[in-house]
Formats: sequence, structure tokens, C-alpha cells
Amino acid sequence: MRSIVAAISTLLLAGAVQATSPLPAERQAELLYLLKHDCGSCHGMRLEGGLGPALTAERLAPYGIDFLALTIVQGRPGTPMPPWRPFLTEQEARWLARQLKQGINQ
Repeated sequence: MRSIVAAISTLLLAGAVQATSPLPAERQAELLYLLKHDCGSCHGMRLEGGLGPALTAERLAPYGIDFLALTIVQGRPGTPMPPWRPFLTEQEARWLARQLKQGINQ
């Protein structure tokens, strides 16, 4: 996993992913890894849907950053979507939501 995090960190530092918060590049890389692998286990490895809905920019367009971040940290009661609050701060959840809205999964 460290090599993947290092590779993503390199991409972040090279400007491949726009930094939209003061999160350190290494944490951004960890969050992207989490998104692709942990979230991808339900939302599809390409985030185009699976057990959970697609997380594409087009699909998420109607939803605001705060709504998406709240969904990430609190989960969706009555659905398989778990709360990620034990693993993410609200700032990190908002960062992930912004990345998804920008089409990071493309």
C-alpha cells in the first residue's frame, strides 16, 4: 500500500489532482486510495455503481458538497452505506466530496 500512496502523492505534487484544501499531499493520497478501494468495493472499482450508486460527477451533480460530506461521515441508515466518521474528519469528507464532484473517478 505504501508504494501506491507514494505514487498517488507524486501525482498530487505534480498537479494531476487539484488540491482544494490544506490537507497534506500524503493524506490526500490515502483518501484517494480509500475512495478507489474501500468505497469502490460497493460503488464499483471504477465508481460507476455496484451495490451502491455511481459516484461519477454527473450522478453527483445535483448534490452539494455538504450533503455529500454528511453522507460520507454519517452513512445512510437503512442502507449498506456505513458511517466513515471513525476514519475521516469532516474536512476530509468535504475534500473527498469535492474530488468526486470534479470527476476524480474519470
